[in-house]
Amino acid sequence: MEIAIIGAGIGGLTTALALKKAGISFKVYESADELKPVGAGIILAMNAMQVYSDLGLADKIAGNGNRISAINLTKPNFDKLSSNDLVFFEKQFNVSTTAIHRADLHKVLAEEVGQEHIVLGKRLQHIIPTENNHRLEFEDGTSVKAQYLIGADGIRSVVRTQLFPESKYRDAGQWCWRGVVDNIEMLGTYRYEANEAWGKGTRFGFVQLNDRQLYWYFLADKDMAEADSDIMPFLKEYHPSVAQIIKATPKENWFVSPIMDLKPIQQWSLDNVCLIGDAAHATTPNLGQGACQAIEDVYILGKLIQKHPINEAFRRYPLLRKKKAHAVVNMSWKIGKLSHIRNLLAIAFRDFVMKTTPDYFNRKQLEKLFALEKKS
Repeated sequence: MEIAIIGAGIGGLTTALALKKAGISFKVYESADELKPVGAGIILAMNAMQVYSDLGLADKIAGNGNRISAINLTKPNFDKLSSNDLVFFEKQFNVSTTAIHRADLHKVLAEEVGQEHIVLGKRLQHIIPTENNHRLEFEDGTSVKAQYLIGADGIRSVVRTQLFPESKYRDAGQWCWRGVVDNIEMLGTYRYEANEAWGKGTRFGFVQLNDRQLYWYFLADKDMAEADSDIMPFLKEYHPSVAQIIKATPKENWFVSPIMDLKPIQQWSLDNVCLIGDAAHATTPNLGQGACQAIEDVYILGKLIQKHPINEAFRRYPLLRKKKAHAVVNMSWKIGKLSHIRNLLAIAFRDFVMKTTPDYFNRKQLEKLFALEKKS
């Protein structure tokens, strides 16, 4: 018996680790010819870090990243609108939110999984169900049989597209530019903070990844800019450091993509197939929970597989995960719209509400986000 995992991203590799811990045979099939992650930086919130703690990897990941002890929302000039102190939750959950370069995280995960369990250059083309398994046919002409199949192949999942009811993508109407810059002078000032500034139809965020690298992202509404637009004119309303950061980043280190999500779907599993992460519940990045929710999927699925037959684990896992994952998708979508309003009066009212919202309310929302679901 072997489980085939489609996709060697964060969700797929973390799934492999959970199966390895449970003593279940698996193979990861990845379309790329090398494990070269797309993207720049990532913030692993405490829900994700609790899962990695359970898998024995939290310290190693934290050692390759940067501890984040505060999350701030600000005006374009960096005046704070709200601030969430994460030290309270560090004591409660015994882990820290960690910012890390995606390449460093992938390296840690791939090393723990073991290269012998990862097959590269396998772009899935067709899935053919048979009586007791699935035949997976790849674009290179090869095929394998798998009794169980886990789709960890992202928002445009081949597994979901071929085996599950039709799903719909949602375009948020925003472009996102991302980059990593080395040795910026302001590194020490915001060492342990994640900051996001909201402008007029735009926003900018940044976080330090390690001793020398800073990750940044900038978003603008599509009716204001195109993917190949010069974004520098949009930065005039922002603190001068924003232009400094972006100018210091070589263009070849920029990544540009539209902001998309998946309209919530109800079916994540079949008898011997299940979807995890973006394949099941792709979200916009506005809560910083895309990868974190995939990692939570793995936690629940891994615990269920240790207690139940695999078919039963596949059946139970969505029942435990859908409510929270869909809540994250919906809240993230709303925040994306709220952060991009352009009416000056509406912006003033929004900022006033954010500044006057009691700390205990924000803390309660974060506690819900960071707490893992009970497994059964």
